[in-house]
Amino acid sequence: MTNHSEDKAPTVRSTRHTTEATRQPAERDAPVPAEQDAPVSVERDARVSVERADGIPAERGVRVPVERADGIPVERGVRVPVERADGIPAERGVRVPVGRADGIPAEGGVRVSAVQDDRIPVDLWLVRPPVPAGGGRRLAVAELDGRERSRAAGFLRPRDGLLYTAAHIALRRLLAAVLGVPPQDVAYVRELCPGCGAPHGRPAVRPGPAPAPHFSLSHSGGCALVAVAPAPVGVDIQRRPTERATEMCVGLLHPGERAELEALPRDRRGAALGQLWARKEAYLKGIGTGLERPAHADYLGTPGHGPWHRPPHWTVLDLSRAPAHAAVAVPGAPALPLRIRPLPAEWLHEGDAAPALAGIAHLTRAVRVKETTT
Repeated sequence: MTNHSEDKAPTVRSTRHTTEATRQPAERDAPVPAEQDAPVSVERDARVSVERADGIPAERGVRVPVERADGIPVERGVRVPVERADGIPAERGVRVPVGRADGIPAEGGVRVSAVQDDRIPVDLWLVRPPVPAGGGRRLAVAELDGRERSRAAGFLRPRDGLLYTAAHIALRRLLAAVLGVPPQDVAYVRELCPGCGAPHGRPAVRPGPAPAPHFSLSHSGGCALVAVAPAPVGVDIQRRPTERATEMCVGLLHPGERAELEALPRDRRGAALGQLWARKEAYLKGIGTGLERPAHADYLGTPGHGPWHRPPHWTVLDLSRAPAHAAVAVPGAPALPLRIRPLPAEWLHEGDAAPALAGIAHLTRAVRVKETTT
């Protein structure tokens, strides 16, 4: 099982993934009492989100609307800092100071009880090879290891080697921003194969003192898609298969998938197969087998089109805003919405990586890496 996906349409051979994660947002159900000159009770809970939405830094807090018991809203809500006190587990809640919009503080703060949120945050990044830049700026190739540099040099088409190089620099910098280490210090290992137990399973970050993120990487059609999450994750991107490739692959599919494709007009089968195959590879990367597991073993078609069901305990979603057919798979439920961010080209250039890592850390949706087991 190989590490990453090359430019491809659906094929029996998998040149695929890498799976795995970042830090995690949480949402909190919180009864928040608002106070004026005398205490005023609040009938309704307020939801406190620690996710950095729309680029708002965590230290700036979030605006929480609060409705008083007498039905008069507290104008503009209250400001709740999202930083938790050290050593307080999420399930025990946290004491946060609350300041009203008119500047009068609520005495003694307020206890916000946290609700365990098992939804998995997934950061998705779209990588394109940068066009030649002025000033002699080059990709940060020195951050790659020897195997990666050798692989990049082995592509027959220079543009494929350039995409591979850009994608792997991006992956290293994304993981480095989570781990708090230089990109060149990110070390990979192979997990055990779920089928035979040999150490040729999916690539993973070498275990260290802190929980490691999970990640997945796929590239096709001139762009790459990277997923980072605090739990096993699979992502795949596919260009539209040719008519010949469609005919060859249909016979390899699950009977339910094959029936769905054969029921479509011929001119729609290629697009349907491209999206189906993206789902299939994303799922197989997520579980760690890749296409060493037969393509017909699992149903990844459209639910409700027959008596078949998708694999339990996993969510596989189409990524409709990708530039090609793409899908992501996670165990359990992902935190929505899933958004694909374009990775700025300047984050791939050689030189001081600190600005790029700071930008990545600022934009990531998760606040911490959560220990996970699979």
